[in-house]
Amino acid sequence: MTRIDRRALFASGAAAALLASAGMSLADRPSPGGALRLAVPRDDSLELIARGAVFDTLTEVAPDGTLRGELAIGWQSDADARVWSFDLRNDVLFHDGADLGAEDVAAVLAEIGLAEAMSAHRVRLELAEPNPGLPFLLADSRFTIPRAGAQVSPLEKANGTGCYRVERAQDDRHFLGRKVEGHYKAGQAGWADTVEVIVIPDAAVRAEALRDGFVDVAALPMPEGLRGRARFRYHPSEDDMALAAADTVGLPRRIGTRGALDDGRIAERWWLA
Repeated sequence: MTRIDRRALFASGAAAALLASAGMSLADRPSPGGALRLAVPRDDSLELIARGAVFDTLTEVAPDGTLRGELAIGWQSDADARVWSFDLRNDVLFHDGADLGAEDVAAVLAEIGLAEAMSAHRVRLELAEPNPGLPFLLADSRFTIPRAGAQVSPLEKANGTGCYRVERAQDDRHFLGRKVEGHYKAGQAGWADTVEVIVIPDAAVRAEALRDGFVDVAALPMPEGLRGRARFRYHPSEDDMALAAADTVGLPRRIGTRGALDDGRIAERWWLA
């Protein structure tokens, strides 16, 4: 499971030398295009992946565990971490073409405190109790940002700012998202042209679908049914696995550990080699 940073590094000869010295090939770098297909059990996996594809949050926990801004480009708090302000990106569109505004964010933050839009791209939040860990909390999928007044579900009506817009969806059964052209994360995330999530309750059938090439990634508790038929990658490991992927799937060098599905962000972080 290898990759190096998802940047324009790879266009240079220095990039090739760096990859070679690290024991990597150019096929290990993020590659745009293709259809990424995933098989998951009948639990919350489909919703987690779909939400990670369609919606963004104010902050994001990177695969290496560091906190970084997503819809927010900066945040500050008072001395006791009770009053916060967030500065928002000014280049973000919802999938229906509307601009992201402070009102959209304030509507979500109102669930945890007194939130108000201070300007078009600045939000103030006053908490009842201090919370120094608030920026990490806001990376959770519970705090995805839809348009103000809109609902996160049902999936077929979801309108977010994420790398993928909904093309087809059935709650608890199926999701198909198509990459948003000109997205603000272009060149950094959202590699596949489409991402499809299929619910297959039986683990043996999910393994068969992966083995026979009908899907590229499957949530599996064990590798039985895969060995000897093709090469697969196992996460976190073959002995203690949650996911198996075909060797045509590119995985980040590090994978988020807060959840088995790369913290619900497989759609934007993984790619087809």
